[in-house]
Amino acid sequence: MSNNRGTLYIVATPIGNLDDISLRAIRVLGEVDRIAAEDTRRSRRLLQHHGIDRPMLALHEHNERRAVKGVLQLLEQGQDVALISDAGTPLVSDPGFPLVRACREAGIRVSPLPGPSAVIAALSVSGLPVDSFCFHGFLPRSPGPRRERLQALAAEPSTQVFYESSHRILHALRDMVEVLGAGREVCVARELTKQYEDVMQGPLAEVLAMVEADDMRQRGEFVVILAGVPERDGNLPSAEAMRVLDVLLEELPLKQASALAARITGEKKNLLYKLALEKR
Repeated sequence: MSNNRGTLYIVATPIGNLDDISLRAIRVLGEVDRIAAEDTRRSRRLLQHHGIDRPMLALHEHNERRAVKGVLQLLEQGQDVALISDAGTPLVSDPGFPLVRACREAGIRVSPLPGPSAVIAALSVSGLPVDSFCFHGFLPRSPGPRRERLQALAAEPSTQVFYESSHRILHALRDMVEVLGAGREVCVARELTKQYEDVMQGPLAEVLAMVEADDMRQRGEFVVILAGVPERDGNLPSAEAMRVLDVLLEELPLKQASALAARITGEKKNLLYKLALEKR
């Protein structure tokens, strides 16, 4: 890497509380030649709060491909640039990937300034296992693709993490109940570090009821954390077999439903019949 080139700094910024920013981030943002921001008006409030006055340029999902060329030129000229998103760590469901990729290919230094992340903050208070988790960003907007995605993840043993918006949180939770079952454990973290921070944890059906009963809990920005499927007890069928059994019991007699569920899933018919009896 050439010493006369600039550095691209990836700077994590607060997800709510403006004081959740590192001393190093404040120093770097005050020293760089330019700040590339997802929303310059929104970011200006953060900068003013910390007494930072540096030239800004917009880099968001609608101009990202065009903006990358201009930022690369600044870096090639020896200017340092800080990339920030509206909140949290850039590139995590936010713009920035094409720019970082281009800098890597051009041999320009990219340096991270770690800090706030809604995903990590939510996991830390979820009460769910965090030794193994998978982050998926936002679920599909349409019901069909959303349910297909959830179905594909239904048997995953690791914790599954999603972002969700206020417009779709109820639809997403209802689909989770339908696809994964009412008893799957979930944590819904809303408006983290903000005035109306709210963390709801419990079986899917109970958390859905909490959100449905309170309009306030349907507003804001959400992180949804689903518990994975626990290791199977040899005396219990798979979660998928139980889901199939539940569906068939709604339409068929008990004996026929358990026999058909066994044929579909490969589980033992006697075991499914016994569990069906308990459900009835």
